[in-house]
Amino acid sequence: MAVTVFDSALFRDMFGTAEMREIFSDNAFIERCIDAETALARAQAKAGLIPAEAARDITGRASFGGLDLETLRKETEIVGYPILPLVRQVSEMCGDAGRYLHWGATTQDIMDTATMLQCARGVAVIERQLDEVRETLRALADRHADTVTAGRTHLQHALPVTFGFRAAVWLSSLNRHAERLRQAKARALLAQFGGAAGTLASLGDPARALKTRALFASELGLADPEITWHVARDGLCELVGLLAAIGGSLGKIALDVMMMAASEFGEVAEPFVPGRGASSTMPQKRNPISSELIFAAAKMLRERSALMLDGMMHDFERATGPWHLEWSAVPESFLLASSALFQAGFMLGGLHVDAARMRRNLDLTGGLIVAEAVMMGLAPALGRQHAHDVVYDACRVAIENGQSLYDVLSKNEAITQRLNDAQLRSLTDPANYLGAAAVMARSVAARGR
Repeated sequence: MAVTVFDSALFRDMFGTAEMREIFSDNAFIERCIDAETALARAQAKAGLIPAEAARDITGRASFGGLDLETLRKETEIVGYPILPLVRQVSEMCGDAGRYLHWGATTQDIMDTATMLQCARGVAVIERQLDEVRETLRALADRHADTVTAGRTHLQHALPVTFGFRAAVWLSSLNRHAERLRQAKARALLAQFGGAAGTLASLGDPARALKTRALFASELGLADPEITWHVARDGLCELVGLLAAIGGSLGKIALDVMMMAASEFGEVAEPFVPGRGASSTMPQKRNPISSELIFAAAKMLRERSALMLDGMMHDFERATGPWHLEWSAVPESFLLASSALFQAGFMLGGLHVDAARMRRNLDLTGGLIVAEAVMMGLAPALGRQHAHDVVYDACRVAIENGQSLYDVLSKNEAITQRLNDAQLRSLTDPANYLGAAAVMARSVAARGR
């Protein structure tokens, strides 16, 4: 029986994706460990450390299919790490060449490199999903650049904006995250090869040792670090922190959508799928399930990021415990981020936008949302502060008497002496006070296409 949402048959596709689970599965991790061992043999053969025939035999014979997984599991529990029992089995597969397997390496070299190979694959998936969500948001921002809606601050009507502007704000943060991902890959996706205490002493000549590490990194498509990073975990911390930040931005989108989908707002609705978001007792319910899952994933990602920060504090040249935190935080972060992006793609791709309801909600406050526009319209004649006081008093009267702002203003001689009816109606129309909202929305939507 599953004990976490990540391996639950009921919940795993709500907090992960099949593609990302495969990348971080036990089998995939062991395969990446074998990839690291065979790449190391090839690099060492090129550097003249081991015979070329041995590297060929190791590469040709080492295979996941030849492993006794149950024995590997039992011995991993005894040792505490899987590399020693893995090397024992793979060495036997490779015959005489097996004596050159794992030459000068330590357990953490192989496990860290395998993790980086997994992360490289995971980042590629996240980048693809992020691009898909960004493209969906570009379409929303462009399509609704002129769709007027209420801008809200502190959950109160503030000034009119457009829905496209709001979508473009969402998009802008994801654009920056895409840039951060590109930058982080060069810093974080590093090969690990340092030997017992990170000095590569077992390889002898320092120049040849460093050449071997560079060849090893090249074999695997990872970056060659300037120094061993056994206890410098900032790269993995950056990746997990970035996944958490992506989750936070997606969580902001989800929160906006959930609130706009509330019955009292009714401005958007998640895509309709029969039965999705249904209640067991209330037939009318259509709950925003994708947004709820994104919101939950964002909070769970934050916890993994905090765990990685805690795990950065390693002692001396090999940690006594913090490394183990990564075995949970790293794969779970990739699963959660991938799930959140999948849900965001589904939700935003079929989002129903009710422009008419947005306009009705905009009119709920009887034009008060454009009080600033009237104030600025009067300011040239009255001065800004006097104009503010006049409009402030008009707003008070409108609220107390349940009148529209236009009705109150049109009866105020101090205002009608300076503004004719057409000017007053124009100033109290929210569609005329959008500033650069539409321009910015279209600009963000066009960028990066």
